[in-house]
Amino acid sequence: MRIVFMGTPDFATGTLKALADAGYEIAAVVTQPDKPKGRGKAMQPTPVKEMALSLGLPVLQPQKVKEESFLKQMETIRPDVIVVAAFGQIIPPALLAIPPLGCVNVHASLLPAYRGAAPIQWAVIDGQKESGVTIMRMDEGLDTGDMISKVVVPLAQDETGGSLFDKLSAAGAKLLVETLPSLEQGTAVLEKQPKESPTPYASMITKKMGDICWEQPAQQLERLIRGLNPWPSAYTRLDGKNLKLWKAHVLENDGGALPGQVVKTTGEGIFVQTGEGLLCIEELQLEETDAGRRFSEGLSDWGRDCPWKIKRRKRNVRCKQHKRNHPGGSAGNQPGWRVQSYCDSKCPGQISVSAKAGPGVYHPCL
Repeated sequence: MRIVFMGTPDFATGTLKALADAGYEIAAVVTQPDKPKGRGKAMQPTPVKEMALSLGLPVLQPQKVKEESFLKQMETIRPDVIVVAAFGQIIPPALLAIPPLGCVNVHASLLPAYRGAAPIQWAVIDGQKESGVTIMRMDEGLDTGDMISKVVVPLAQDETGGSLFDKLSAAGAKLLVETLPSLEQGTAVLEKQPKESPTPYASMITKKMGDICWEQPAQQLERLIRGLNPWPSAYTRLDGKNLKLWKAHVLENDGGALPGQVVKTTGEGIFVQTGEGLLCIEELQLEETDAGRRFSEGLSDWGRDCPWKIKRRKRNVRCKQHKRNHPGGSAGNQPGWRVQSYCDSKCPGQISVSAKAGPGVYHPCL
């Protein structure tokens, strides 16, 4: 079977590698053009391009796959099937018609649920108990083609967008390799999708989506934090700076405070009132400075001024410890509030609440 592979992000690299390891003839790898990245704006290849080059495969990077010149290239290559995994462009009808076995897509959901660009994150945000991967034959619609095979992947209670991404990437690669023989032999059983999806369209994730609204229920906010971890992350504001929230858990009891107000701080975490229940913040991170270093400031209420400050230290300073009571807001008068700071190359760059550091905030990167 002669294959053209189309993909772009990390999610697709496992599938490409699985095809190569299975011995399939990969005539070409099509991926998005290199893009400038970072402060130096150096051109950055896509993860799929890097994988293809490491496997010694030819790479094509058209600006648009509907271009006549690219379509002629595909006709010349004459693939039996085109495999698409998170490519990032709509496949035009002219390209769908080229391979005799069609274009098959590795889609990260149990279709017809979660059609769209971001099914992984939305499954976590919506609190789904299971997700999975569907191999489908593509048509002109958006994820509406006939389904060939599926695999179900349960979600863990602490599942994040990142951890589910890894699970579905591996599951999709395995499922595709298992499915292709039946497609080649003509024994695949295709199942038509219903016209309507049982879930809303899984629209693209944006940074703005991470802006925490404390009036929402704690359960909903906790799922949002997990779903947007690691990108783009959920966040709130502290003294005009973004404060990223990485991990939290829900307490159903009410703290009797206004939404967004810190009710208490313990070695377990920072307890914040929401529109319904308390959210205990276990891991958080204040935005980076210009030098790329992390820093922390006193926490009393989100978005309110606090007189207590932790000043950023030089990179060579190690294990500088401060002990003082926190005088700000509703978290005041908490004995044993402790902040411990480290600066070394092993710093993970996150603020996390830790019982080892005593009640309060443990920040390893000041």
